[in-house]
Amino acid sequence: MASSERNKKILLDMVKQPSNDHCADCGAPDPDWASYRLGVFVCVNCSGTHRDLPDISRIKSIHLDFWDDSLVEFMKTKGNAASNAFFEKCVPAYYYRPQQHDCVILKDQWIRAKYERREFTGEKQFLQQVYSADLYEGILWKKGKDNKQFLKRRFVLSKTDFTLRYFTKGDKPKAVISMKNIDVVFQPEKIDHAHGLQISYLEEERTRNLFVYHDKSLEIVSWFNAIRATRYAYLKKIYPDARNSVLVPLITRSNIKEGYMEKTGPTQWEPFKKRWFILNLSDRKLSYFKTSVDALELGAVFIGTEAHGYSVRECQPKQARGGRWKFGVTLDTPGRQFVFLCDQEEDQREWIEALKEVMAQPMLLQHYNTEANMRRMKK
Repeated sequence: MASSERNKKILLDMVKQPSNDHCADCGAPDPDWASYRLGVFVCVNCSGTHRDLPDISRIKSIHLDFWDDSLVEFMKTKGNAASNAFFEKCVPAYYYRPQQHDCVILKDQWIRAKYERREFTGEKQFLQQVYSADLYEGILWKKGKDNKQFLKRRFVLSKTDFTLRYFTKGDKPKAVISMKNIDVVFQPEKIDHAHGLQISYLEEERTRNLFVYHDKSLEIVSWFNAIRATRYAYLKKIYPDARNSVLVPLITRSNIKEGYMEKTGPTQWEPFKKRWFILNLSDRKLSYFKTSVDALELGAVFIGTEAHGYSVRECQPKQARGGRWKFGVTLDTPGRQFVFLCDQEEDQREWIEALKEVMAQPMLLQHYNTEANMRRMKK
């Protein structure tokens, strides 16, 4: 067997081994690229960032490129498990580790933090002070409440009182946001900016959204992880004995589905209107907004379990005044029946599956409180 064929077989056998069979950086299955300087197997998307770091990482295809014996021998001494044990040795519990389908900016900065800045090897702990400090402040571009214009605003994040404040003029904050109910997630497509970040919180039991960005990718990712760090510190104070395996999933809420549907009123004779819906697994709420980038929630539906009188099914509405879409979803709750229309049959199926997923989860004490508060608000 020729040397090139033998080396290719060795690499293909290596990439099937546990830990090597997923991208070292984002966890995508079946990576087909490798860094012969770092000794890791990565997916095609993460390989792009590695190419931008030529002094640190060099990339080859394990299928298409020629590998000489010395490079293959080096890969045999490394691999994803050994590499990550070194480069991810000191990743803080709150620091977000990007997954396969996360946005480009998160994966790009994660790779740069791992290999270029070596933030997590234990050598440069001071680099983590940027997003783990007790006070973090700076300027972000924020979308106006009632228009599409973004304006510069000063933001101040504090671990002392577990708040995020932003200012328009002077020293009086425009809003003071508690870490109790905050959520932060990248939304580049929704905001139409590669660095777009959505910050959500509860104000009088209604969801309010802030849409922000920063021109520098490192800065906006630092803000993202700084908010996570402060939220984590808040949770540690509230639940001092809880393990990280319990606390980390609580840092951000879990939106399992969002998108447009058409909605009618309580009598189902009102005209259907297009609304942006967000289904959250953590608080069991189906919230709706006028558009995808609206600041204030128009309303919400609590999603309980089937044992408590909640169910969902597909339907074909007999009438749909004002409705342009034809794929119906009927949501039954103890107090009311809701009818929604989807644009595509696939959307209808995904919404039904997502709602059933929420209904299948057991209700916790806080969910009963949320349900009671939402009923009280509607009276």
